[in-house]
Amino acid sequence: MASSDKAPRLALPEFSLKDRVVLVTGAARGLGLVQAEALLEAGATVYALDRLPEPSPDFTRVQKRAAEELGTSFEYRQIDVRDVPQLNEVVKAISDQHGRLDGLIAAAGIQQETSALDYTAKDANTMFEVNITGVFMAAQAAAKQMIRWGRGGSIVLIASMSGTVANRGLICPAYNASKAGVLQLGRNLASEWGEHGIRVNTLSPGYIVTAMVEALFEQYPDRRRDWPTQNMLGKLSEPREYRGAAVFLISDASSFMTGSDLRIDGGHCAW
Repeated sequence: MASSDKAPRLALPEFSLKDRVVLVTGAARGLGLVQAEALLEAGATVYALDRLPEPSPDFTRVQKRAAEELGTSFEYRQIDVRDVPQLNEVVKAISDQHGRLDGLIAAAGIQQETSALDYTAKDANTMFEVNITGVFMAAQAAAKQMIRWGRGGSIVLIASMSGTVANRGLICPAYNASKAGVLQLGRNLASEWGEHGIRVNTLSPGYIVTAMVEALFEQYPDRRRDWPTQNMLGKLSEPREYRGAAVFLISDASSFMTGSDLRIDGGHCAW
């Protein structure tokens, strides 16, 4: 057989994010950073938006890998999603620079474990302001730019299995209510923005072992033992197990999916 100079065809091209510009809020560390790296591996240009003055040390590793190995770029913009004027300014500037905006993963969020009888109105309002209003405003800022360029796009809101069930032994009523709000927000945004070619879906993780959760296990050692028994796989998830979901939801691989929730919880909610 004669040799050919043709480049091999890209396997599963619908997963490619080459030339796409994607924002990830809450990507200075944790799940957001891990998902941002997956998007970079798929070829996207990615911007991390987070309120931390400096991202985690692991951010630098990912940024260097993007430039030297993956042929793309990963940049950081400090922004609190509650500062809506600045949020819109930053998103528009990124969009102007590239002449497009293709995707958003809204992963910024906070948690507070306090009983319902002890929760203050101030703490509850802060939770809702970040976890619902902040997610809403980030999606709105991205959608405005997607509509401006007329290319459509994909928006992913990070919810939680806690938006569907009350967590046994984990007392966080405002957090769970906020994540339920994210699920409903996703459906409504999908219904409004579908005519612009913008897809909006939610991703609901189960328990994830992060540095913050490890610190929680030090305080409550029984949770390390009990939590894995509450799902069908008998284990806890790691951030890397949500990499594929990020690429799937942002890419054309999910082109007919909108208004849906992708729950990845080891079967926790299916008992």
